[in-house]
Amino acid sequence: MLTELTYDSTARELATDQGVLRYHEAGDGPPLLLLHGSGPGVTGWRNFRGNLAVLAERFRCLILEFPGFGVSHPTDMHPAVAAQAAVIPFLDGLGLRQVDVIGNSMGGGVGAQVAIAHPDRVRRLVTIGGVGRNLFSPSPGEGIELLMQFTDDPSRERLVQWLHSMVYDRSLITEELIEERWALATEPATLAGARRMYSRAAFTAAMAAAAASDAPPYWAMLHKIKAKTLITWGRDDRVSPVDMAILPMRAIPDVEVHIFSDCGHWAMIEQKAAWESVVLSFLTRKDER
Repeated sequence: MLTELTYDSTARELATDQGVLRYHEAGDGPPLLLLHGSGPGVTGWRNFRGNLAVLAERFRCLILEFPGFGVSHPTDMHPAVAAQAAVIPFLDGLGLRQVDVIGNSMGGGVGAQVAIAHPDRVRRLVTIGGVGRNLFSPSPGEGIELLMQFTDDPSRERLVQWLHSMVYDRSLITEELIEERWALATEPATLAGARRMYSRAAFTAAMAAAAASDAPPYWAMLHKIKAKTLITWGRDDRVSPVDMAILPMRAIPDVEVHIFSDCGHWAMIEQKAAWESVVLSFLTRKDER
């Protein structure tokens, strides 16, 4: 039964030239690639395990674990760069020419960049927060500030503060969730990878490098996306404030936006049933042109 999907029953491995990519697979039908976000103790399984049974009723779901986050192979690359670099080899390794993509936060940015660089590989794209750039709200947002504080000086208290910034309803942050996040987030190799992305020094250096670069940022290239796109967002997101959605809403040619009330950064968790309904409707809708 799809409702009895477990971590072990869905776990898979794919050997690549860079190392072993681990992923979870469930369901039959058109391929659907799910890309996780960043942050202490994150994994694809933890991002999407609650949605897998519903999505797998209609799709062959593939939850990719990005390199450098403690599940797939380690990497010395910046985690966001390594994540993007892993997608096409993963699809090629499974013999998949084209997929639908759901990306949470950083995973949405990765999905958007893959759709820009390889437009024939992404049929439809769904993002969950995180895509675009702050227009009216401070940058970095509150949740990113808390994430940097944890990464520079990890403590259980700082982890809880960051997790609370991710949600509207703090009751979702259970002791079980805290403990499983803490265990992976403080694993030495995983913490080292996080510090390449979210230590204050690394974040500041990345911002300076971007400001000095002649290459356009990915958000300036969103008009290149050919895939039909659904942007989903929590109205109460304190990590990636909802004003970030304005730029991609205007730039992506074939796009629609759904904003969920009483919802933080994890729309697929905090507004699970409503999010799943909106996403399934979008992904299964017949092309009108």
